[in-house]
Amino acid sequence: MADDPETAQVKEDLAIDSLEDRIAAARKAEDERQAREHAPLRDATSTGWQVVSTMVGYPLGGIIIGLFLDNFVFGTLPWITIGLMFLAFAGACLHVMRLVKAQNADQANKD
Repeated sequence: MADDPETAQVKEDLAIDSLEDRIAAARKAEDERQAREHAPLRDATSTGWQVVSTMVGYPLGGIIIGLFLDNFVFGTLPWITIGLMFLAFAGACLHVMRLVKAQNADQANKD
């Protein structure tokens, strides 16, 4: 029974442990390389979504607030709505310009 292959203890193979360690190190190195390679794309995508949400959200907010003020407060439809829409669009343009300027400064500091 002591020589039974099914109940015998399996000794650890040092070559397999070494191989597993090397595979883990290679995976870690590849993950770090991929992160460095795709970081600019991730930053650009994030900036793109920020620009889109700003350019849509600011004027939309101006329209909603303007409609509320025009209909329920002052009764001056459509003048406050139009004014706030253009004012919000100008604010969105300024915000996007600041965003791009800050991103360019960060990019220059990285290089």
